[in-house]
Amino acid sequence: MKPKSQFSLLLQRRFAPFFWAQFLGALNDNVFKIALVTILTFDTLNWTTMDIGMLNQIIPGLFILPFLLFSATAGQIADRVEKGNLARAVKLLEIFIMGVAAFGWFEHQVWLLIAAVAGMGLHSTLFGPMKYAYLPQHLKTDELIGGNGVVEMGTFVGILLGQIIGAMLVVHQPWGIHMVAFGSLGLAILGAVMSWKIPDSPAPVPELKISWNPLAETVRNIRFSMQNRTVFLALLGNSWFWFYGAIVLAQMPQYAKVNLHGDYSIFVILLAVFSVGVGLGSLMCERLSGHKVEIGLVPFGSAGLTVFGIDLYLSSTAYSYAGNVELVSFLQHADSWRILFDILGIGVFGGLYIVPLFALIQTRCDPDHMSRTIAGMNILNSLFMVVAAVSAMFMLQFGLTIPQIFLVTALLNALMALYIFSRVPEFSMRFLVWIIIHTIHRVRGFDLERIPQTGPAVLVCNHVSYLDALVITACSPRPIRFVMDRQILTMPFFSWIFKICKAIPVAAVNEDPRATERAFAEIDQALREGDLVCIFLEGPLTRDGGSNMFRTGIQKIIERSPVPVVPMALRGLWGSIYSRNKDNPFERAFRRGLFSRLELVVGESVESGRANPEFLQQRVMQLRRVQP
Repeated sequence: MKPKSQFSLLLQRRFAPFFWAQFLGALNDNVFKIALVTILTFDTLNWTTMDIGMLNQIIPGLFILPFLLFSATAGQIADRVEKGNLARAVKLLEIFIMGVAAFGWFEHQVWLLIAAVAGMGLHSTLFGPMKYAYLPQHLKTDELIGGNGVVEMGTFVGILLGQIIGAMLVVHQPWGIHMVAFGSLGLAILGAVMSWKIPDSPAPVPELKISWNPLAETVRNIRFSMQNRTVFLALLGNSWFWFYGAIVLAQMPQYAKVNLHGDYSIFVILLAVFSVGVGLGSLMCERLSGHKVEIGLVPFGSAGLTVFGIDLYLSSTAYSYAGNVELVSFLQHADSWRILFDILGIGVFGGLYIVPLFALIQTRCDPDHMSRTIAGMNILNSLFMVVAAVSAMFMLQFGLTIPQIFLVTALLNALMALYIFSRVPEFSMRFLVWIIIHTIHRVRGFDLERIPQTGPAVLVCNHVSYLDALVITACSPRPIRFVMDRQILTMPFFSWIFKICKAIPVAAVNEDPRATERAFAEIDQALREGDLVCIFLEGPLTRDGGSNMFRTGIQKIIERSPVPVVPMALRGLWGSIYSRNKDNPFERAFRRGLFSRLELVVGESVESGRANPEFLQQRVMQLRRVQP
């Protein structure tokens, strides 16, 4: 059955009301903030006697401040309270804040408007933890990548539209102020209406006792996240993206004005291209990942951030237009398109980088601690954004140009990537598997949802080629521990991959009885810890394309750990260069060609009591013949 498009979620009640509520919130945040910054910048004297440069620093700072102060508390609330009711309460708060802001607009009360900025920061702080904890409750594992992609696309489109609408409306005479005031209030009301349609999302820990000490709870959250190294480094990677984006986007107004000699329209087009790029990258994740959580895309995205960041520096130094330009003349200039392409590339690869990280956090962290983990991430994001602002300030003081800041940020991204991927080699391993499988072959999985999303199980599959484990790894939504001949684990390259996969080495009983017993003990321990274990019961690779007799090791496994057994069948690998076909291997490679089609078909799970070798072999052979 062909997977549905991620956009089909927008027609379903479990997703659509939530999506529109968060989209309208992001839109409203930016309409209001940009309108305020714009009017204070271009009509300062009618509003305040304060230094506008200081105000432009205070406004974004006040928006971020609630994330630092209240994220830990917000995470606890989201884990303790039903999320539909929480969303409705937050949206009612947004209506109140925009009502205060409307009064501030009409009365020219700058401090009321600045207070409303802090209020919207509080609104986003409260909504953030439930935003990403909501998705795993209502989406299947194979929908998470697509759902996160649509949410990220919607968020950046909301940011883009909000900034454009806010800047355009507020300067409109004589009704600009009225349009912004009533428009923001209307968006808040519409968001509240959407929130009333959000389905119930039971609290994972309704008995949780909330700690109102934000500092202590922040430290506790981060310490808890650090217990799972993969999740914690994913949190750091997520925050690093906001560091990268904060530095690049903060320089865009001056970059457009000073380096590109453009007006406000040039800044808008740069922002629009970046936002479209993030949206495209976010939406591409679902197709590139094969509808599963594919963290192999994270190194791919990180590499793109560095490559396009470096080229943005090179294209900026090559930009030769000396006079002032407007949008039309800018687009007519040849060098401009390279700059726009670089910014688009940063956006696209940023989307490919961030969406799998969100999905990884959602699937690997403790479900009872989900909202608090997201809250901890929001705190880290805020800290990284503050550090980004300070870093950019120091780089400018040391005399670096804006293109040079882009270059330094891109190189720092490479160093950060090396650190994260060296600490969690699974990222690099999944990337290599993804490259091998999805560039040389076309891989399709059928009924992958039959692989248990949680809990232990034994996967049983036919053994056709040396590539079998990689194909299964590429298709599986969860990590798998493979039981493999220990000689394969000594082969170059494969040994590195399967060491990261925590493969379990096995030897024949007559070869090394102690090693065999150790393997069974390790399989038992893996299943007790809730892992998936895959075993090729045929033993050696098939030499004729058929099936060797399944061995009896499965019975010993399920006697120790009576877990479900899932039969699977690989198709399309026989006759490839990786199989033991007697034909000349070079002839086989050219005969099949590149991009040959490989398939993994998953059958219904078998109860441990029925999982004998003969029955499992029969099921696997049926799966090889069935046409999905």
